[in-house]
Amino acid sequence: MTTVKVTDESFESDVLKASGPVLVDFWAEWCGPCKQIAPALDQISEELGGKVTVAKINIDENQMTPSRYGVRGIPTMMLFKDGQMASMTVGAMPKSKILEWLGEAGVKGPAVSSQAASHG
Repeated sequence: MTTVKVTDESFESDVLKASGPVLVDFWAEWCGPCKQIAPALDQISEELGGKVTVAKINIDENQMTPSRYGVRGIPTMMLFKDGQMASMTVGAMPKSKILEWLGEAGVKGPAVSSQAASHG
């Protein structure tokens, strides 16, 4: 599963009304740290496809949603469950830390040791 592009218009249907948890990455084209974490988010989207949806919203193109949720710095990642923000983290972090954050919020991913195993 690849990351989903979300807009102000689609946020309610894509995130708030989603059937499972959604990790929303608030980012911008000019943001270096945002670009640093993008590959990790793509990998997480592939590995946890059935457990969490990874969505990205460009804050320059969509300004209503970031202001509604008080996004002050980017990258900001928020985890939404059942239409509510369940957890938030600000700043770039390695994939292992993102997985740890998701795990603390109740999204269980593959065991760390499974990274060496092939996915067939």
